Amino acid sequence: MIDLHYSATPNGQKTAIMLEEVGLPYRVIGYDIFEGDHLTPAFGQINPNHKLPAIVDHDPDDGGAPFAVFESGAILQYLAEKTGRFLAPSGRARSVAIQWLTWQMAGLGPMGGQASHFLRYAPAGQDYATARYTRELDRLLQVLERRLGEAPYLAGDDYSIADMAVWPGRAASFVVGVDLETYPAMQAWVERIRLRPAVARAMAREDLKAPAKYLGRKQTLTPQEWSNMFGENMHAAVRA
Repeated sequence: MIDLHYSATPNGQKTAIMLEEVGLPYRVIGYDIFEGDHLTPAFGQINPNHKLPAIVDHDPDDGGAPFAVFESGAILQYLAEKTGRFLAPSGRARSVAIQWLTWQMAGLGPMGGQASHFLRYAPAGQDYATARYTRELDRLLQVLERRLGEAPYLAGDDYSIADMAVWPGRAASFVVGVDLETYPAMQAWVERIRLRPAVARAMAREDLKAPAKYLGRKQTLTPQEWSNMFGENMHAAVRA
């Protein structure tokens, strides 16, 4: 029913977790982003931004042609509305979940990604950028810690797509030197979600695991890999 166009990043993992949680059948179509698999014209028809993940729903609710959805937050909301799960249908609970989902998409995700970029990939001598993004990431983690000290889940008493959006980022904490033990509420929340059967299934699937070459704390890319990830090849895909 669902094609999951996937790379084993936190954004990909949040989508896989949601698909496991709601029990929709799905097929994983893996992409090697170092090799530039995401830059093809065919994938550009699914996601014009040439980023992963994206899904194609072959059984959309309107009964029409297969429907593509890109941007991980939009995918989570689409699947929640399709299945009626993990997002309240109306009212305050729905608004709170969407607020925290938006916070992850607009704040925690991008700031964590930039901190990771300058710590893992950028040439030496980027001290201002590294300090800028790691400090902002620390501020956002304080926001998250405070919220999880107030409620068991981001939207309140119930696990939602907001939690799915944030949780995969815990694996990147070692990259930026975050010690989860200094965030006790967050650490307890991480463990609560880790024990969910659907999360355990997603983390155990071989076709969802990150290849070893993605996992280095400090990455040295070839010129071709750099172009595919950050440079001319990425820009050319959009121009094409």
